[in-house]
Amino acid sequence: HLLRALAITAFVLAPPDPVSVLLFATAIGLVWLPTVPLTSALVATLFGPAHLATLYGTVFLAHQGGAFVGILLGGRVFDLTGSYVPLWWAAVGLALLSAAAHLGVRERRITLAV
Repeated sequence: HLLRALAITAFVLAPPDPVSVLLFATAIGLVWLPTVPLTSALVATLFGPAHLATLYGTVFLAHQGGAFVGILLGGRVFDLTGSYVPLWWAAVGLALLSAAAHLGVRERRITLAV
């Protein structure tokens, strides 16, 4: 998530040209998918493989909801300001918040009462 924040910051500060767009797309493409196996492994470690499908499905659904809200806010911010830049900075802030939140993650198996 920290690398995402750095990539977005570099993109916002770079001059708007095709090269900066391609470099940004490459950077985000490289740091987007690697979080998926780590998240699914963490969910499996914490809650066990018996609950992996349901819990990871919930995580995936929440991400889709977040994507919808992000797109909706992007359009609203653009309508109000004429620019996407405030939303890019919000994305940097959220990525930094997420990176900070992950610092406290400790892998311990949780025993669920059945």
